[in-house]
Amino acid sequence: MANRLLPEWHPQDAVQLTWPSPHGDWAPLLERIEGTLEALVVATARYQHVLISVPDAATRTHLARRFANLGVDAARLHLVVLEADDTWTRDHGPLGAECDGALTLLDYVFTGWGDKYPARRDDTLTQRLVEAGTFACPVISHDLVLEGGAIDTDGEGTLLTTESCLLNDNRNPGLGREALETRLREELGIERVLWLSQGHLEGDDTDGHIDTLARFVDPETIAYVRCDDDSDPHYPALAAMEVELKALRRRVGEPYRLLPLPWPRPVYDPVDGHRLPATYANFLIINGAVLVPTYGDAADGRALAALGDAFPDRDIVPIECTSVLRQHGSLHCLTMQLPAGSLARNAATVA
Repeated sequence: MANRLLPEWHPQDAVQLTWPSPHGDWAPLLERIEGTLEALVVATARYQHVLISVPDAATRTHLARRFANLGVDAARLHLVVLEADDTWTRDHGPLGAECDGALTLLDYVFTGWGDKYPARRDDTLTQRLVEAGTFACPVISHDLVLEGGAIDTDGEGTLLTTESCLLNDNRNPGLGREALETRLREELGIERVLWLSQGHLEGDDTDGHIDTLARFVDPETIAYVRCDDDSDPHYPALAAMEVELKALRRRVGEPYRLLPLPWPRPVYDPVDGHRLPATYANFLIINGAVLVPTYGDAADGRALAALGDAFPDRDIVPIECTSVLRQHGSLHCLTMQLPAGSLARNAATVA
């Protein structure tokens, strides 16, 4: 039987998070990022379980008490003490797939986006979760460098990605397009790769992750960021990306239904003034809901409405994410969904 990379809308057991260390890059903003993560956990736990790796036992105890006070069902909260380098679970967490018909988690190599940042503990986090008895399904390791934020799938054998990331020499040097597509076909069951050559956000240090630019909403629909300000430096590349998206075809030969997402006002780092990568494409699909990053911008409401139209059967839940931008990510970057059947129900619950 063929392998199949599961789409984000596949039924889920949990959302996985990695809690920041008080001694890491988030230290100057720890209170702010913890507030954002608390809102994310409270929202998610209304619909499903939440798995959080935490840096130490003291943090585990504190979070168990904090979330109890916030009304989170303790049976839905799983706290595992495992040190990490950073909080970007989308890129060091496992990918959910069906391999020979059986649910499987796939563990790929994470190098800190091409050795830009320390990543040794992040790269080993999935295997340490395995050792802690966290998962109820097999976990298979692969030696390919591949980040979850770099790819998006329709669940039917099509992958959407960017040339700037997957074909970058800082990921898998010497592995060209054809060889990479072969690996994706063999390991993830990918039959078609839709490559975007245009589109990038200032402040993004992932080399153009697709989850900042364009996302499958369903097998027929792609939501994407559209810059409507022709004076903005992003305008030429994002307009060219829109042309590329219009040229893409579904397997049956029809064009995709395209859902433009609004363009927020520029957000700048208050310390050195560099631009931060605010994007509404960094939403997270969970059971019964879509969590949408907001930035205190007039475009927030239009983004929520657009995604509400795209997901009429799901609740649309805003999560304020301006603080997350300070470390060049947003909501989707912080999270990894775990498909139904993957989480061991006795895995470090706080009940």
